[in-house]
Amino acid sequence: MKKIASLLLIVMLAGGLLSAQVEGWKIAGNKITTPWAKKVNPLNPLPEYPRPQMVRNIWKNLNGLWDYAITASDAPKPKTYDGKILVPFAVESALSGVNKNVGPDNILWYRTGFTIPSTFRNKNVLLHFGAVDWDAEIFLNGVKVGSHKGGYDPFSFNITPFIKGRANQLLELRVADPVNTGPQPRGKQVLKPSGIWYTSVTGIWQTVWIEAVPETHISSLKIVPDIDRQLLSVSVEAASIEEGDMFRISALEGDRIISEKMSGPGTEAILNINNPRLWSPDDPWLYDLKVELIRKNKTVDEVRSYFGMRKISVQPDANGVLRMMLNNKFVFQYGPLDQGWWPDGLYTAPTDEALLFDIVKTKEMGFNMIRKHVKVEPARWYYHCDKTGMLVWQDMPSGDLGGTRWNTNPGMEGGSDKIRKPESEEIYRREWNAIIDAFYNYPCIVVWVPFNEAWGQFKSAEITNQTMLKDPSRLVNSASGGNFHQVGHILDMHNYPGPVMPKPEIFGDMQVLALGEFGGLGLPLEGHTWLDKNNWGYRSYPDADTLYRVYDSYLDQIARFVERGLSAAIYTQTTDVEIETNGLLTYDRKIVKIPEADLRKSAQKLYDAGAKVIFNKR
Repeated sequence: MKKIASLLLIVMLAGGLLSAQVEGWKIAGNKITTPWAKKVNPLNPLPEYPRPQMVRNIWKNLNGLWDYAITASDAPKPKTYDGKILVPFAVESALSGVNKNVGPDNILWYRTGFTIPSTFRNKNVLLHFGAVDWDAEIFLNGVKVGSHKGGYDPFSFNITPFIKGRANQLLELRVADPVNTGPQPRGKQVLKPSGIWYTSVTGIWQTVWIEAVPETHISSLKIVPDIDRQLLSVSVEAASIEEGDMFRISALEGDRIISEKMSGPGTEAILNINNPRLWSPDDPWLYDLKVELIRKNKTVDEVRSYFGMRKISVQPDANGVLRMMLNNKFVFQYGPLDQGWWPDGLYTAPTDEALLFDIVKTKEMGFNMIRKHVKVEPARWYYHCDKTGMLVWQDMPSGDLGGTRWNTNPGMEGGSDKIRKPESEEIYRREWNAIIDAFYNYPCIVVWVPFNEAWGQFKSAEITNQTMLKDPSRLVNSASGGNFHQVGHILDMHNYPGPVMPKPEIFGDMQVLALGEFGGLGLPLEGHTWLDKNNWGYRSYPDADTLYRVYDSYLDQIARFVERGLSAAIYTQTTDVEIETNGLLTYDRKIVKIPEADLRKSAQKLYDAGAKVIFNKR
């Protein structure tokens, strides 16, 4: 009995401690929430390892309740803070517990403390940020560690020189975000949301974490599959490398090593992957990869990764029309426009389970591709696409809008690119380059999209050619929806609500033909909308049956386009987003508006049409 009483006392004390630690935090505001909002643990939000493509065992998650303050932009660092914020949810979100706008005239401050685990002893400590929007300065124990500008690319600092013994370490951030008043990439964020423009996202919105590494450690990997030659190229970069250091790279199938090579710094290791099992939406097979840094026959550092053997390319069919090929076969690519917004977390999914849900549900609805629209996701989203078998077209987040003439008709005169200021150009180039570097190794990504609908589109040929040069292993869709230039691999038209396609007899031997956006069919469902009234869709319908009849008729049209030369189509959109009610799911993810089986049946018509396309024997 004494043992039971003691156990009950411990449980009661733990419960009291939990209550004390989460005091001051609750879901803020009065908007709808997803089913996962109630699963958020404020003491351990988003605890999963945040970098699946380069895994180490010794790390610590810093997500949780931090102090926050919002001050005027010209005010000094605050001496007192406004309250608690749940990191990594943006301050404007409900799950942050704050639900306040910052705006371009204010500064968002963060403060937290953390201890260095004993497992980190005698090692260097790296501080990682998945993403902070937009301009961040980082301080540790009162000393500036560094700064970073960019809302979508991960960054890190070696904080070893700034650590004070085993004491509690004081971490502070100063974040500025001009939202739509600045030239920086921002996607759909605006200060005054309406129509297709949504709530701003300021500050930390992805996981913050530390990891322990030796002084000489692996800093990055570049993995490129070649299915035609049955090879895998792996390039490794490392910090503080010494003469004689080598890398041992091992490809594994389960626990069995199938290929292994040694390489030196600055060299490319080529591994033979004999009779590879190819990655595809139907069979998303992934091999494991182990990379070791070897010094005098001893392993100094080790990371785990993975790769998929897949190829994306173009090839003319029997009529001379270019088609988009996956693993040297024509697979019609059909997916939703996916904006990655959440009513409770805005840019940030409430849980990893929620992040995976959207991908799984998209596949259940019959899609084999997702266009990630003017947003970049956390690394785990791409990992889930890799594991699930989902092709991805990755947009660059738009910014610096205005100043263009949008030509929606390929081959017609009238469109013009924007003339950006040097600062704006530099911001775009730096972040687009960083995004490609950060997500280069995920096999799910098959297309890069530098521009959308002339939104800030500039120097199209130059940017497209630089993207193609940086990553020749993927296709580049220069501008989804125009302005149109004879550059890149894909000619991509947008049309609402019904489908159209570029003329294959004019353009088909020059670029792959795609319908980059269509649909937008709206169905607001009471109790599941961002606003009680005045919600919006490109065209709204009174019930799901009517909506589905129209949707299905559109796919009948697209099936005929596939026969003529269309390689891909993208339907707007996966979920409702704020006042837009044109999603296949409600914004809170609680209702699928059309049964998944019906959507799969409709999509199958496109894949069947693709299977009938004839190619000349090579």
